[in-house]
Amino acid sequence: MATLLSLNAGMPKDVPWQGRTVHTGAWKAPVRGPRMVRRLNIDGDGQGDLAGHGGEMRAVLVYQLQSYRHWQQHLGRDDLAFGIFGENFTVDGLPDDEVCIGDRYRIGEAEFEVTQPRVTCYRVGMRLGEPAMASLLVAHHRPGFYLRVITEGHVQAGDEITLVRKGPEHLSVADIDALLYLPHRDPATLRRALNIPALSPGWQESFRELADAGRPGREPGWPGFRALRVARIVPETPTVTSFHLDTTDGTPLPEARAGQYLSIRLLTGDGAPAVRSYSLSCAPGAGSYRISVKREPHGQVSGYLHTRLRQGDLVDIASPRGTFVLDEGTGPVALFSAGIGATPVLAMLHRLAALRDPRPVWWIHTAHDRAHHAFAAEAHALLEQLPDAHEHTCYTAGGEPAPHTGGLHVVRGRLTARSPAELGIPVDADAYLCGPRAFMEDLGGHLRAHGLRPERIHTELFGAPSAVNPGVAPTAEIRPHQPPGPPGTGPLVTFARSGITTPWSPARATLLDLAESCDIPTRWSCRTGVCHTCVTSLVTGDTTYTTEPLEAPEAGSVLICCSRPATDVVLDL
Repeated sequence: MATLLSLNAGMPKDVPWQGRTVHTGAWKAPVRGPRMVRRLNIDGDGQGDLAGHGGEMRAVLVYQLQSYRHWQQHLGRDDLAFGIFGENFTVDGLPDDEVCIGDRYRIGEAEFEVTQPRVTCYRVGMRLGEPAMASLLVAHHRPGFYLRVITEGHVQAGDEITLVRKGPEHLSVADIDALLYLPHRDPATLRRALNIPALSPGWQESFRELADAGRPGREPGWPGFRALRVARIVPETPTVTSFHLDTTDGTPLPEARAGQYLSIRLLTGDGAPAVRSYSLSCAPGAGSYRISVKREPHGQVSGYLHTRLRQGDLVDIASPRGTFVLDEGTGPVALFSAGIGATPVLAMLHRLAALRDPRPVWWIHTAHDRAHHAFAAEAHALLEQLPDAHEHTCYTAGGEPAPHTGGLHVVRGRLTARSPAELGIPVDADAYLCGPRAFMEDLGGHLRAHGLRPERIHTELFGAPSAVNPGVAPTAEIRPHQPPGPPGTGPLVTFARSGITTPWSPARATLLDLAESCDIPTRWSCRTGVCHTCVTSLVTGDTTYTTEPLEAPEAGSVLICCSRPATDVVLDL
């Protein structure tokens, strides 16, 4: 008979860590007497980061006495007090390789259902003072697991744990954990996991993505950079110019997916190569590529492209990449853009027009005025090829329509909270948004308030993606910059989206450490090469791992949390 040995609780608090402040509820300690277990929490307990912990599907975390004994021996420690692994229930029994997702247990007055393994997270390493702990939990098949509260009630240390019913498919916590985090996963087991209703939605989505990733890929491309020829240069507006690129031997270029971008590498005069990324604005199957670049007032690369690049010149281009792409489907599509943000959604519009797609399509663009309205005639012509198209334009500094756009409907001002309803955007539409950050944030909020589910709102921000640093207290946003301290003497590291190139210094532990020192937005969770949150496209170059990850990322990608450059590298970050 399994037994609840200790009931542990603790409210979130701020903890200093590596020069940052982390808001975390990982500091749990045993409590005396019975506690009420409610749908979201145990009385007196809380979680600091509800994106990764807590909530209905992760109300209670369980860890086992047998795992405590394992770590005492493996780590050579005798100070592992109950609660140190962040768990609410320390139990005798219920091993991870026997408890199955969907199993139900009665403890005291309450009933619980097993929903998922523990999320690998750097904070368990913080709590134990063992930075590699997140990786060790997975590698040793001892993650622990979460419970959903089926029936609320009082529990206390000493309560017996009774199995009420077994879950379907009989996949253990350790099985499910390995299925997500370890290599050589079995497609049939993935499908079985998706048949378990009790499995938390986040893990179900991860397994669906893994199942999709096992299908034949559609990514075009070539390794690193290759020289392409500038075939044509076409001014679009006073500040936007399009550059048409072909191969040097006349062969067609691989078809990109609608919405992807190219990275371009130039020597602009200061010695170090500059790398920037620009969305493709052409039809995906055109056989050539087109990027459309806005000249920024102090833009090193955009200025070079506008003033010095000539027809016939060769430029170094990395193959198309990016996940902001038009999904196949049958539902309505709404394409929103502001300014030069029109480029990726224009490629999507080209794709829809080429297919004569029968879906309802909305094209909503915001420009400064008629003179700065890029692609007005092109977009209008594409929309006329669609059987159910809706076109709307906002001029923030004027309302007169351009004469070459026929009956284009133009209004003054910007999109507001009422706009989705006024424009007739269906709540089941897939919305694609590209433009400045404030435009993205405001419009995304308007669409959610209108009724669109968050997973149907797809965004492409200029520059680096927004950071994912769970639990770290937010600070004022700082523009990416060169790292502090004396410059390194190692290989050049280029962060393509952020426009930073800097020599590597062995004083930095990892590429993630270097990116953070440059205030480049980063995405990570475990920091030990397990969760793959930090996976980043490696445009060119070679890296080495300081700690070998449990599962290597796909070719052309690198886990920046545990890697260093072996040669000059360009990262899509």
